[in-house]
Amino acid sequence: MIRWTTTRQASVANGVKILGYGGAGVGKTSLCATMPEPSVILSAEAGMLSLRRFDIAVAEIHTLSELSEVYRWLSTSQEARQIVSVSLDSVTEIGETLLTTLKASNKDPRKAYGEMLDQMLPWVRAFRDLPGKHVYMSAKEEWAKDEASGIMRFQPMMPGQKLGPQLPYLFDEVFHVGVGRGPDGTKFHYLQTQADLQYVAKDRSGSLAQFEPMNLSQVIQKIGG
Repeated sequence: MIRWTTTRQASVANGVKILGYGGAGVGKTSLCATMPEPSVILSAEAGMLSLRRFDIAVAEIHTLSELSEVYRWLSTSQEARQIVSVSLDSVTEIGETLLTTLKASNKDPRKAYGEMLDQMLPWVRAFRDLPGKHVYMSAKEEWAKDEASGIMRFQPMMPGQKLGPQLPYLFDEVFHVGVGRGPDGTKFHYLQTQADLQYVAKDRSGSLAQFEPMNLSQVIQKIGG
């Protein structure tokens, strides 16, 4: 039977799905603490020091089987129903860990890259599509050619040449996490929500300014109207 809904109801039920990428030390991990609560963090990096002032539940992910176990808990357990937000820090690190494992079992490195792509894409989509939960995934950045325009720009980084360029297509919200300096030289961090000649970014909601403060709860509230 066909289940009818509306665009507004569907957006509320599915939550806001965000991909944030940037260089080292720009605040990608700190953004996890700005997600609506209650929230959980799936950490594939040993970089939780920036969140030491908070008390957020963290699941440490070292293997694909552990990622699968956490996904099963989030999607099926009664306990996880209270969770509003899920942060995955970082999807790049999980891809690199998976690739290392696959290289160890493959004589041909090219085959390992292909298998990594085949396994990572379904997992990215699975966490992105967690119903009723806001999802934030962080990624490292790289300087690469945009396949659509042929322009060299910063984009999300993943192992290999194919998965990184595909990531922005999987999310409604893609933010570059940047650092700037005010007139007095004071450093500040920001989210760039719209693409330019240097950075891949997008905001399908049409509700955000080109630059937003480093607070994903505020961004999500703004998107929701």
